[in-house]
Amino acid sequence: RVLAGALMALLETNQDSFQEDHKLDMCVLLETWLGFGVPRRDHYMAGGRWARQSYYDAIFRVAKNILEDARPYMALKGHLQRTRENIEEDPIPLSPLFMVEQEGESADGDATLAKTKIEESGLAELSQSLKTTSVKAIELIAGADDLGETWLSEARSESGSDASTASKKAAAVDAYKKAFAACAEVLTLDKHAFQASWFKSFWRRNYDSLMVLSLYENLRDDVDNVRKWMDALKGGAEVLAIFKKAQQEQTAEHSEHSMPSTPTRNRHTSVSFSKEMSKVDYFTNMDTQRPSDLEIVKEIIECMFFEEEEKRMMTADPLVHLLLPNPEGKYDFTIISAMGVITEGKKGTEMEDAYARIKAKRGVDTIRADTATVRSFEYNASKIEEAIEGAIELGKPYGYVGYSQGCANSLTAESLMNSGTPKQRAMLKGLKCRQLLFSAANGSLHGSCSDKKAQKLIVMGEEAFKYHQGYFSRAFISTVLGGLNEFMDSAAFQKFLGGAQSMLPEGCRAFWREAQHKSDVPTCVIRAVLEDHTTPEALEMLSATLTNQSGSDLHDSQVHVYDAVGHPVYTKNRNGDIMEHCDMGGSIQRTHHWSPLNKEVSFVATSRDEERASFDCAKDRHIFPWVEVNARFGVIKG
Repeated sequence: RVLAGALMALLETNQDSFQEDHKLDMCVLLETWLGFGVPRRDHYMAGGRWARQSYYDAIFRVAKNILEDARPYMALKGHLQRTRENIEEDPIPLSPLFMVEQEGESADGDATLAKTKIEESGLAELSQSLKTTSVKAIELIAGADDLGETWLSEARSESGSDASTASKKAAAVDAYKKAFAACAEVLTLDKHAFQASWFKSFWRRNYDSLMVLSLYENLRDDVDNVRKWMDALKGGAEVLAIFKKAQQEQTAEHSEHSMPSTPTRNRHTSVSFSKEMSKVDYFTNMDTQRPSDLEIVKEIIECMFFEEEEKRMMTADPLVHLLLPNPEGKYDFTIISAMGVITEGKKGTEMEDAYARIKAKRGVDTIRADTATVRSFEYNASKIEEAIEGAIELGKPYGYVGYSQGCANSLTAESLMNSGTPKQRAMLKGLKCRQLLFSAANGSLHGSCSDKKAQKLIVMGEEAFKYHQGYFSRAFISTVLGGLNEFMDSAAFQKFLGGAQSMLPEGCRAFWREAQHKSDVPTCVIRAVLEDHTTPEALEMLSATLTNQSGSDLHDSQVHVYDAVGHPVYTKNRNGDIMEHCDMGGSIQRTHHWSPLNKEVSFVATSRDEERASFDCAKDRHIFPWVEVNARFGVIKG
């Protein structure tokens, strides 16, 4: 689309200063260079031979043909401009522990089998020290789980004395701490050890448990309006359960001639839902009602997480219920913050209170990248690189937090630095971990559909102009067309289109095709599915549009849950495999895409949003669990 606008401007270049004999026929000139026909605007005006067809469509097709022919050149350009230590056919860096798991029967998810395979393995890459330490770590995890399950069973049934329950809890806590230390030692011996299924599973359990701990601490300390927000989640969840039960009963009564159900869940109008939504004060009054920690954790899991299977696993996991914090102390770490499409860059205020609290508690500085609204990958990546230079000046390792389109910008910055100059590659050595919030790095269906709609709108406008052509003078028509050409060729419009490419499949495909990322950097994610009670009014139309366009409502209003992962979904190559191994995952939450925002979107907040605390989401959960889980396993040093 950018090229189409440039072509239109080039073909309509003003040549009034030239004598008639010296004027260039731009169409003939381009046809000579390109080898295929170039449309003339006169042929598409009223009275022209192609008057019923769209001139913009014709130019757009020419632009697509040019880009198609330019693919070999673009590939060669990308190859020459970037340093590559590996070719596509080279094997990816793998942990010996992962390689052992893949031998014979897969040990995926079976820690006992993984332990046996490690003990019996004769793999040359698996050193004796790594073998011994990893077996010890697996045994400690299993032992801690046994102790934790014993404590949790007794605590729930209240079958033992307070002293007995406290003793069992202390034993489980001590065992888990030893397991953390053993895993950190494994990661010291093998920087890719997190690829092993048993390690990745334990990491994921810790990330989810620290997510619950972050919410618990916010509720306990009455941070911001988190109690009000959690009460709204609880009330909405209860009403949804009532609706779900009624829907199931109604479905059971349907005859065989009933219409089949749609692939999307039934959504209720805001009026009916608000009318049925109960007023809950469970968390607001927790200081007076004094529910037990087990009860609070149970409610947090039910209110906060979306998938029933993930909720079941967390409910049964003693690690979640123990609410284990990391030891007190400061971390040697800096956060690089890269926000989404709409941002004030360095002056932004997204999650500023959460960043202030992580600074006070852990001594972690935050540097905001001066990214801009709707700008290209490369522009925003350069601003993120400037922020990384700030972290290097502080002399601290760093990790980046990408939000929405900021995820793609951050990953682009990492890729360009990893394939750039020796100085850039040296700076990248300080990168320790990634956090992707509601990632749009795989694009969004909004981008694809908006692109189609934009083309249709331009063509409809062109048809409207043709209809009125007979009522206006040629001079007026030329002035209007000249103004449109100047607008489409303006720097602001070209920057906008360049930024919009990041949301389109073509832009994402080009980004992931050339990307080169570090293989030893674990990636945590937060992804979400919104529901009636978690949808701000400002996102209702956007959400409904995405649901109807895609046929699925498993999204956060802007990105589908299966796209908001830490690796490429639609591009399969060597780098994609590396990123998939780095993706540590995260349980799906019940929230919306604007979860990290509050006062930044206050101008669109409504009274209903205020009642439901739609933008009072716990901000700490976007940052603290990620930092703490990396510190727990030694990725971030104290």
